[in-house]
Amino acid sequence: MKLLDVAEFYSPLGGGVRTYIEQKIAVGRQLGWETVIVAPGAEDREEQRDHAKIIWVKAPRIPVDHRYHQFVSTKGVQAAIDRERPDVLESSSPWVGGWAVAKWPGDCVKSLFLHNDPVAAYPQAVFGSWLGLDRIDRMFTPFWRYLRRLRMHFDTMVVSSEWIANRLCRFDIPRPTIIGFGVDASMFSPSLKDPAAKREMLAACGIEDADAPLLIGISRHHPEKKVGTVLKAFAKASADRPMGFYLIGDGLLRKRVDRIAARIPGVCIAGAISDRGKLSRYLASADVFLHGGGFETFGLVIAEALCSGVPLIVPDTGGASELAARPYAETYPVGDAHAGADAINRILDRDLPSLHREAAAAGARLPSPESHFRNLFDYYGRVGRQAPASTPTPRPIPDIAPVDVLSANDAAPV
Repeated sequence: MKLLDVAEFYSPLGGGVRTYIEQKIAVGRQLGWETVIVAPGAEDREEQRDHAKIIWVKAPRIPVDHRYHQFVSTKGVQAAIDRERPDVLESSSPWVGGWAVAKWPGDCVKSLFLHNDPVAAYPQAVFGSWLGLDRIDRMFTPFWRYLRRLRMHFDTMVVSSEWIANRLCRFDIPRPTIIGFGVDASMFSPSLKDPAAKREMLAACGIEDADAPLLIGISRHHPEKKVGTVLKAFAKASADRPMGFYLIGDGLLRKRVDRIAARIPGVCIAGAISDRGKLSRYLASADVFLHGGGFETFGLVIAEALCSGVPLIVPDTGGASELAARPYAETYPVGDAHAGADAINRILDRDLPSLHREAAAAGARLPSPESHFRNLFDYYGRVGRQAPASTPTPRPIPDIAPVDVLSANDAAPV
């Protein structure tokens, strides 16, 4: 069978999406599927791979990140679909690429794989601490109506977590099929724990006591990751208990993150670490993993921390919350630095060796990326063999009361 994936956010210079698609191609080849990727690029061209093909459709660059391009028309995408005639047609975006698939008139199974929640990842992440998450959802009622209209053109919809499935149901979008992501545990293990690596990180944080608690974070410096929240939480928790926080990552808010961190003793903003061996050794050598992002559909770095045997402090929403359990984690309301500080103190007052054992056991139970793609291809195969399903007719979204007078609290949207 042939799967054509209209991948609106794929770039050869990208990160997670590129890795995901390369794994999809590899597993599809093992299962006898031909995979075609249609993505926006600098020019119209085709890239042939073993049992797979990437079709680049000329599109303008995204102004804020020149690694990526964006579709502005369905014409080139639909022309590629016409040539390939897939058995299963998938869109991983609700924007132009999604409508190119939705409006293609051919006879095949159409699937909308929603990889993220734009309302949660952007307006809620930036303004949620001021306006409240529910209020922002009400303000974006037109988007949920838009997504419902798009969904009506697809035979099936797929998501990766119960959290995003429940959010869609809340807005009267028919419940999607959940096919959870997996984590490549081959690079991450508790056996990589190294006291010397912990001393290196503590020293970088300006902490001389080799036995002091060491928290670690891995995150893009982006509003949805709430880096400012975790820094403020650490500042409050470390006021009476010396500890270090080693933060790995980079991004568009780096200058702001540096300014905040410069005022907090015990913090090292390490930047990006491209050496995967060093990264996995550092991760396994920390005492606790601290994370701020509460709007991810899965949370790959959180899963990697578990595979490394490191207990978690994460928000109580999103994919992060689904990976957290009481035996090895503490949670706090997303964006709440005071509650985050309390969570840090709670976990450090618990038995850390026991937490590490429980985290390692949880990491060992996580599925692999191969299992995710096997489940996905198996599902598409079963859907493709069924008679065409009738177009779902969602119930109308009920009227929502107008937003009341806005109020703000003292939590900064970072």
